[in-house]
Amino acid sequence: MKSKAIIVKQTGGPEVLQSAEVEVPAPRPGEALIRHRAIGLNFVEIYFRAGVYPAPSMPFTPGSEAAAVVEAIGPDVTEVKPGDRVAYAGGPMGSYCEARVIPARVLVKLPDSIDDVTAAAAMLKGMTAHALIFSTYAVKPGDTILVQAAAGGVGLILCQWAKHLGATVIGTVGTDEKARLAAAHGCDHTIVYTREDFPARVKELTGGAMVPVVYDSVGQATFMKSLDCLRPRGLMVAFGQASGIVPPFSVNILSAKGSLYLTRPTLQTYTAKRDDLVARAQALFAVLASGAVKCPVQQRFALRDAAAAHRALGERNTTGSSVLMP
Repeated sequence: MKSKAIIVKQTGGPEVLQSAEVEVPAPRPGEALIRHRAIGLNFVEIYFRAGVYPAPSMPFTPGSEAAAVVEAIGPDVTEVKPGDRVAYAGGPMGSYCEARVIPARVLVKLPDSIDDVTAAAAMLKGMTAHALIFSTYAVKPGDTILVQAAAGGVGLILCQWAKHLGATVIGTVGTDEKARLAAAHGCDHTIVYTREDFPARVKELTGGAMVPVVYDSVGQATFMKSLDCLRPRGLMVAFGQASGIVPPFSVNILSAKGSLYLTRPTLQTYTAKRDDLVARAQALFAVLASGAVKCPVQQRFALRDAAAAHRALGERNTTGSSVLMP
């Protein structure tokens, strides 16, 4: 069967995302043939398109997240059956397409309470948020935490979920519009970092105590100042680099600033075992269904307009989550 897909033949700007028709093979043992209903859009895909991260092969189809319906399964598949509504975040790259074959072990069945667009937008960001606030650092009632890029896709979910757990959430944003959005999604205090000294503001908000954990997906532009927001023996969680890669630095900085801890987590490590994948997905579906966490899809783009979507995301002109519609 044929499928429309976005193909990258050489790394570069958004213009290298080209639409093409590809052949979709029959599913082999352990695989499922799925047809996408909605496709998640994530900043990491810009890194692969631009060559910051090496793609597994060239040419390639970007994307790692989508909601779909199972059309067929290969031998030895027990996780799903034809007709199941499913979602995934991870596995082989290639979600920017109408249909594909994928290992069935990465698919999670969707409950009726979660629609396709929400699932496509929330899977990667939501499970990342779950891993960050339950496993990387266990957020507890009474904690005060700092979330950089609080109005971004992961940021909005992370702020709501941490608030739901009883934390006080401080979030940094780039504009007043984003500050209003973050405040409506769990942020107790918003800091517009483009005009405020956020370490000084964190010091003021915490009465000089600073915070036990900083979640930073911005990278180069905020990293060092994020360290200044931590209390002694605090944890710096660097889980993205939207502003660029953090340059090499002396590890002695961590001791000088209070015996700090630093980690660079990825969701792939936290969902490597299927039991962990299913547990994180089900926890996400539960908070979405209850309304405790909402995943606002602020932008929708047609699959053929993937270049425009990357341009908007790369220029930080989006808020919340974005999806591609096949």
